[in-house]
Amino acid sequence: MRIAVVNWRDPWHPQAGGAETFAWELSRRFARAGHDVRYVTARAPGRRRSEVVEGVRFARMGGTFTVYPLVLAWLLARRGRFDAVLDCQNGIPFFTPWVVRRRTRVVCVVHHVHDRQFGMHLPGWLAAFGRFLEGPVSRWSYRRRASVAVSPSTERAMRERLGWRGPVHVVPNGVNVATVADVGKSQVPRIVCVGRLVAHKRVHLLLDALPELRERFPGLVVDVVGTGPLEAELRARLPEGAVLHGYLPEEEKARVVARAWLHVSASQGEGWGLSVLEAAALGVPTVAYDVDGLCDAVRHGETGWLLAEGTDLAKGIAGALDELDHPYSVKCREWAGCFSWDRTAAGVTAVLRGEDPGPGAFPTLTDVAEGDAGSER
Repeated sequence: MRIAVVNWRDPWHPQAGGAETFAWELSRRFARAGHDVRYVTARAPGRRRSEVVEGVRFARMGGTFTVYPLVLAWLLARRGRFDAVLDCQNGIPFFTPWVVRRRTRVVCVVHHVHDRQFGMHLPGWLAAFGRFLEGPVSRWSYRRRASVAVSPSTERAMRERLGWRGPVHVVPNGVNVATVADVGKSQVPRIVCVGRLVAHKRVHLLLDALPELRERFPGLVVDVVGTGPLEAELRARLPEGAVLHGYLPEEEKARVVARAWLHVSASQGEGWGLSVLEAAALGVPTVAYDVDGLCDAVRHGETGWLLAEGTDLAKGIAGALDELDHPYSVKCREWAGCFSWDRTAAGVTAVLRGEDPGPGAFPTLTDVAEGDAGSER
């Protein structure tokens, strides 16, 4: 097929996150399978307008907001060239059905519903406009098109909060972790938090919990890995025992995660939570709030703990640290082994062809118990 992968950023963008990992891991596998792939995205400072990486041809244009009209114009000028478009929604989609031919298959990928997060990042009037585009305009634009949600809770949010009516297929993310030598667990209690430093990740909740945790667990250390617009603000208020690493190369990040006792996500909501599965692949369980995405990535009582929204985070983490004699590490690795980017690409390829990826696209605890897909990752 001739496929256009349309995503807000590319994987080398300074603000790249899980959505970019998803788009890139699929793009490179599409190309490897022999498809003609164009990755159409914004142009970060210092990046080329076009280049070819691993058989994927990149076309970069525009910035945070101008990328949307420029990409639509680019596709309109090539409206007969593509068999399929993977339209990745990052708050709002690109509305590519407006400019391609009706016979071109357009699949909208929704990582998570942003309606409750617009207000944390944008002025009131712009947040309201974002919710209008994400809801009624998107619902109408993609009403005859198939969509992909990366988790069951994302599909539920699409139906209940956005009123999505078209077919939605659940195809989860894969997981990549750098291979590192066994670094062993830290001798002192160590917690790691991995993710972009943005408002809805709520890293400040973990930092606020640290003094209380250190009273209960002397010497406890929190490692925060990631960059983002709140980095300077968080760095200025780091409590004793917290280390803000910023960006780390994959191998170094894996070493930091592997030596931790716990991974913590205080996020308000995710599409899935790549960092949760990356930690699980290294045998590290996660404490998270019971919110969209994270409620699917964490298997409560098996690979971590889910806290009711509003629960005191320090108490939740302390309870988890007290329970670590349970064989969570084994369960974590088994659960992470159920996911692979090859499996994700196969599911999305099926949808791009107009096929159903099948009911087994999302693993269950039965898969863990039976060892299904254990070697796929």
